[in-house]
Amino acid sequence: MAGGTEDAAHRYSRLDLWPAGELMTALWEGQTRALAACAPALPAVAAAVEAAAHRLAGGRGRLVYAGAGSSAMVAALDGLDLGPTFDWPAERLVLLIAGGLDLSRGLTGAAEDDEASGRAEAARVGIAADDVVVGLSASGASAYTVGVLRAAREAGALTMGIASSAGSPLLEAVEHPILTLTGPEVIAGSTRLGAGTAQKVVLNLFSTGVMTALGNVYDNLMVNVRPENAKLRRRCAAMVARIAGVDEASAGAALERHGDVRRAVLGLAGLDGPDIDRLLIETGGNLRRAMERAAGLRSVA
Repeated sequence: MAGGTEDAAHRYSRLDLWPAGELMTALWEGQTRALAACAPALPAVAAAVEAAAHRLAGGRGRLVYAGAGSSAMVAALDGLDLGPTFDWPAERLVLLIAGGLDLSRGLTGAAEDDEASGRAEAARVGIAADDVVVGLSASGASAYTVGVLRAAREAGALTMGIASSAGSPLLEAVEHPILTLTGPEVIAGSTRLGAGTAQKVVLNLFSTGVMTALGNVYDNLMVNVRPENAKLRRRCAAMVARIAGVDEASAGAALERHGDVRRAVLGLAGLDGPDIDRLLIETGGNLRRAMERAAGLRSVA
């Protein structure tokens, strides 16, 4: 079994004297091991995706990310990208970072050791049974993150933890433990390397799976992407054209008129504004189900 994330691997002794090419090879090999370590966790990630999507489908629950140090940065990166990519509402995202996040000074390391602070943060944001709470810690020993997760589970929230150390407190605290055995880092204890890569991979899989299950993807298209710049407006027009089977000029006009991909597609299907809004509410924003309902309405008419 791979050693712990804090172990020092003897094969990297005198690393500071290695030529740059050999150093790059060693670092790259560490990254490939991190990717391989994610494969055995896929069934556990899939189970967490299904449970989280079920919990969040009611439209009230929040995604809560908790972490300290570099794990917190990985968590924040994943969470903050959900709005622009999948139009996940800001009020349904919570980031709990030990010591807070100030990009001008970085993260406060000492805050990681305070379980009471984690519990207090969970109480402050009112974690409840509708929420899904994801905690990250490479060693699985971050007291702050464990505190958040324990408090969240006591409140009835769905809990998931990602760690690279078997039997760690973080994995024991959650309903859905995700273990990625990345082993000792090339630079001993620098878990921003292999363990950090594994965390990023697992979060990519988890959040993308949840957003897909919630209807934010149609076919393999991110139909809820916010058209906030020229590139994204062109991408949205191309999606409307593909889904609705129209030329890009007609798609662009519909997008301009209706504001986003889902409404533009339904508008091109012959629905007016109130009917579009009603269908999207009834289907929880799921474009495929809304299109099926629209087709049913046309057949009845």
